[in-house]
Amino acid sequence: MKDQHLRLKLSICTDPVLVDPISDFLLGVTESAVEIDVDDRDGRQCLTAYLAEADMEEGQRRRVIRQIGDYLAELAQIFEVEEPSLAVSEYAEEDWGSNWKKHFVPFAIVPGLVVAPTWEQYQAAPGERVIVMDPGMAFGTGHHATTSLCLALVREVVEGGGGSRVLDVGTGTGILGMAAALFGAARVLAIDNDPLAVAAAGENVARNHLAAVVEVSGVVLEQVAGGYTLVVANIIHDTLLEMAGTLERLVEPGGALVLSGILQGEQTENIARCFAGLGIAPVRVERLTEWSALLLRKGRG
Repeated sequence: MKDQHLRLKLSICTDPVLVDPISDFLLGVTESAVEIDVDDRDGRQCLTAYLAEADMEEGQRRRVIRQIGDYLAELAQIFEVEEPSLAVSEYAEEDWGSNWKKHFVPFAIVPGLVVAPTWEQYQAAPGERVIVMDPGMAFGTGHHATTSLCLALVREVVEGGGGSRVLDVGTGTGILGMAAALFGAARVLAIDNDPLAVAAAGENVARNHLAAVVEVSGVVLEQVAGGYTLVVANIIHDTLLEMAGTLERLVEPGGALVLSGILQGEQTENIARCFAGLGIAPVRVERLTEWSALLLRKGRG
């Protein structure tokens, strides 16, 4: 009989608006499998996450729980909703690998672009592009409404001739930068201030044989030289406002800016107004569920 290894099980109930960012964090940072259910009692949604790492030492266990709790509190403050509840327990799982893999199958993130897990021998259809990723790092981002919104706009700009120099700000797993390369971008710089994200994105770029086009870096945004035909940032509303002046500098005259991680309504209006004041006019807003993505264009001066 196999030895039983104990792993953490997290039960989180939250306002629906936080489901996507929480899922992405759990999948990307803690490499968890996540299940989502609707709680009919109060409209909240409950996530159950099964952490991949087994038999944590007590100190590590406390650090992981504290990290997740701090992130939940920060998200609730940013989105101005009630703080999610968090309950922690343990479970025994003999074959985590098989349990993990059943959650992830190839999927079309936008028409013509498929994200596939590393163990799948996915056969691309004619004209279809494929990004192969480790699901423990990628699939939360891949399923985000904000990611598919961004990708559709990135493809529009790049295939329209705006892909000579692309900057992906807060690249995470590298999916937007890699997609830009597959859509035809000549050069892509993908940056992130999280060393783990930089490492993950670098591995994904190498896995997809895109290193000749996509450079992954931990360089600070303020130190990046300007002159990009397209800048894309899928982050959150408050951070985008803080970055506005720097993002404006990085877009070349006539270049495009794609922004997401923004809630419909007031947040979308704030972003459009802020960047318009900097000379980057909104061209179009795309919406999916409660999220928005904006395509903006910088004046030629």
